[in-house]
Amino acid sequence: MLTWGQLNLQEANSVVIEIINYFHDYIIMLLILIIFFVSYLFIYLLVSTKLDKYTVDSHFLEAIWTVLPIVILLFIAVPSLYLLYLIEEVSNPVLSVKVIGHQWYWEYEYINSWFNYSFDSYIVYSNSSSPLFYTLDVDNRLVLPSNLNILFLVTSADVLHSWTVPTLGIKADACPGRLNYLSSFSVNSGVFYGQCSEICGSNHRFMPIVLEFVPMSYYLDYISSLDV
Repeated sequence: MLTWGQLNLQEANSVVIEIINYFHDYIIMLLILIIFFVSYLFIYLLVSTKLDKYTVDSHFLEAIWTVLPIVILLFIAVPSLYLLYLIEEVSNPVLSVKVIGHQWYWEYEYINSWFNYSFDSYIVYSNSSSPLFYTLDVDNRLVLPSNLNILFLVTSADVLHSWTVPTLGIKADACPGRLNYLSSFSVNSGVFYGQCSEICGSNHRFMPIVLEFVPMSYYLDYISSLDV
């Protein structure tokens, strides 16, 4: 049975997803106000006997119910456009990572001037020796530094995939022959999970995504241990 905590969005771990959560609550508030207002008018018309059947038109009322929806849409459109700008904007990334979707695993490649390294990330299943999340953990996690702007270049080697990490508010389609991009800035260190969000075949749900954000000192130790 669901609890109230399970009905909320995931905990925000980036600036973008925090703004998305605020925008979600803002839209819900507007919808609740509209629903209450329309419900009140509907009930009032049902129970009230004060109706003027001789009034056939009113320019003032027509102006009100034309202008009011436009104003409400403007209150929705302005923060929405601001949020879209933040999602699409990429400013001075410190690290670039290429993400390649395969059937049914992900390939990651660090593409930088100071080092290049690629590896595959396959799903692993829980067993008695390692308490992993079922169908969510992988053998090779993508290790990244926290509190730094990171650029992700997403593509596919076969069919359509979708690289998604909800707690960071990032999602990009992996299309063959096309390179999509997005950026992320994790404000906390930790392990964040995602899955392929595109129905790319019978096993698309077994394409987990695991990002492990660590402090910069740990990240430098990690890349120094790689066989670059």
